[in-house]
Amino acid sequence: MDGPQRRALILGAGGAVLLLAVLFVVVGVDRIVDALAAADPGLVAVTLGLGLCWLAAWSLMLRAVLGALDVEMSVRTAFLVYSGAAFANNVTPFGQAGGEPVAAALISKVGEARYETGLVGIASVDVLNVVPSVSLVFIGVGSYAATTAVGDRVGFAVASAVALIAAIVSAIAFVWRYRVAVVDRVPGAVGPFLGRFDRFDAETIEAGLADRLGNFFADIERVGTDRPRLLGIVALSLFGWLFQAAALTAAFAAIGHPISPVIPVFVVPLSYVAGATPLPGGLGGIEAALVGLLVPTTGVAASAITAAVLVFRGAVYWVPMVIGGASASALGVRAFE
Repeated sequence: MDGPQRRALILGAGGAVLLLAVLFVVVGVDRIVDALAAADPGLVAVTLGLGLCWLAAWSLMLRAVLGALDVEMSVRTAFLVYSGAAFANNVTPFGQAGGEPVAAALISKVGEARYETGLVGIASVDVLNVVPSVSLVFIGVGSYAATTAVGDRVGFAVASAVALIAAIVSAIAFVWRYRVAVVDRVPGAVGPFLGRFDRFDAETIEAGLADRLGNFFADIERVGTDRPRLLGIVALSLFGWLFQAAALTAAFAAIGHPISPVIPVFVVPLSYVAGATPLPGGLGGIEAALVGLLVPTTGVAASAITAAVLVFRGAVYWVPMVIGGASASALGVRAFE
């Protein structure tokens, strides 16, 4: 990790700690601690188990995507690799955008594949996760609105999420439409600039970039044209989102405040918009977003909501951090041997 990356991580971690501290002070530390102390250990364990089910579902997604690219992995290895990718996402600013290069390097080492193939694999998982998440937001909000008025806060969150997703999808579609021009022109524009700082000459850099970009777009096309596999991948993504929603539902039950399972179906995907902030894995931002969305939709006390959110984030953030950190280290060592 170089100097700028280290500074970005320190600043992001500092921002996350500050945001969490503000949340705890506003809600009340004593009340949060009391709610956590009264939690049902069995239901907390159920929450953690559902978090592992989410991790397993999305690791199978990655395995299926890589299979379309002729990169074979066992179920166990795919679980460890995706856990390592989740760890990379959770310790770098801007969530998936920050962690994808690290995850791609891990995939390429373990799967003995090109770096750009690994990047296509993890990027495809992240992009395909958008499809079920948007569907769940609209289905969940629609079901919720059928019995309860949708407040301004939820409406604003839905509009913000739709706008952000639309911008990302538009950017992806634009690059894909003009991919031939990107391969033809970007290396020529970037090569001379990078040549000033690299030991290779500009022509070598330009040729290497053109080759990598060509392979990158070719791999994306291979994933997108395998329709049966693509449907299976999207189904696994849906299961992953539903496991997360079930985990949040179980977390509320553990705190002693059961809520309608419909609410987590749209609240969980909406909260991940906060992952696009310069915070490691959205830490602090996602917790605050969850509390902000759950207070007006559940009618539960803010202290109990914060406690439930902490249990939930323990299952989907901290447990994958521990597993992913260990697996990334172990897989990285074996890759160099």
